[in-house]
Amino acid sequence: MLTPAAPLRDPAALPRLLLTMVAVALLWPGVSLSELDLGVLFDGRNAEPMGSFLSAFWPPAHAEDFLALLLQATLETLAIATAGLSLALLVALPAALLASRALSLSAVSRGGRPHWLANAVRWPVRALLIVLRSVPEIVWALLFVRAAGLGPTAGVLAIAITYAGMLGKVYAEIFESVDPGPARALLGAGATRLQAFAYGVLPQAAGEMLSYTVYRWECAIRASVVMGFVGAGGLGQQMDLSMRMFAGGEVASMLLTFLALVLLADLLSRLLRGRYA
Repeated sequence: MLTPAAPLRDPAALPRLLLTMVAVALLWPGVSLSELDLGVLFDGRNAEPMGSFLSAFWPPAHAEDFLALLLQATLETLAIATAGLSLALLVALPAALLASRALSLSAVSRGGRPHWLANAVRWPVRALLIVLRSVPEIVWALLFVRAAGLGPTAGVLAIAITYAGMLGKVYAEIFESVDPGPARALLGAGATRLQAFAYGVLPQAAGEMLSYTVYRWECAIRASVVMGFVGAGGLGQQMDLSMRMFAGGEVASMLLTFLALVLLADLLSRLLRGRYA
C-alpha cells in the first residue's frame, strides 16, 4: 500500500522570511529619518498646482530660434560629457593597470603572494581612486565654477576627476575577473606586462569595458545636465533658465532631447559590443 506523499515545503522559506523581517526592521528607521510622505502627492491642495505645472509641458516648444538654441546646448552637453570622459580615461586606464593584480609578476612567480613593492604602488593608487570618486561631480563643479568661472570648463573638469576614480576602480576589477591563464602564460614566456595585457587580458575584458564606458558616457551626459544648474553650461543651464521663466514647453523639449541622447548611448553601446566584443 502506497503511503501518501509528504507535502512539498520550501526548506528556505523560514530563512527568507526572517531575512525579509530583518531587512524591513533595518529599513524602517531609514524611511522615518527621510521623512518620506507619499500622501502629499494625493493631497487635494497640491493637485491643482501639479496639474497646472504639467499642463504647461504641452505642446513642447518648437519655434525655430528655440530649436537652434536647443541644438547648440545639446552639442555643448555632448562635448562636455565626451571631453570629461576622455580626460578621465587618460587617468583611469594606467591607474587600473597599477591597481590590478591581473598582471602582477609576483602573483605568477610566487603563487599569488604579492611583493611588498607591488603593494607599495598598488595601494596608493587605489587610495587615489577612492579619493577621486568619493566627492560627487556636482561638488567639483561648484569648486571649478568658483575657480574657472561659468561655462563648460567646470563641467569637463568635474566629470574628469570623478569618473577617473569610477572607471579606474571598475576597470581594475574587470581585469582581475578575467581568466588569468593567457596573461600568465605570456608573462612566463618572457612577454612584457604591456604585451600580456594587450593579448591576454584586453581581448577578454574589451566587451565589458566598452559597455561600462558607454554607460558612464551616458551618466556623464546626465551629470553635465545637472551641473548646468550651477553654471557649468549645456542643457542644464538652459533648462534652469527655462524653469525660472516657467516655460514648460521648452522644458518638455529638453526632456525629449535627454531621452534621445540616452537612446543614442544605448544604440552606441550595442554597436560597439557587436563590433569589438
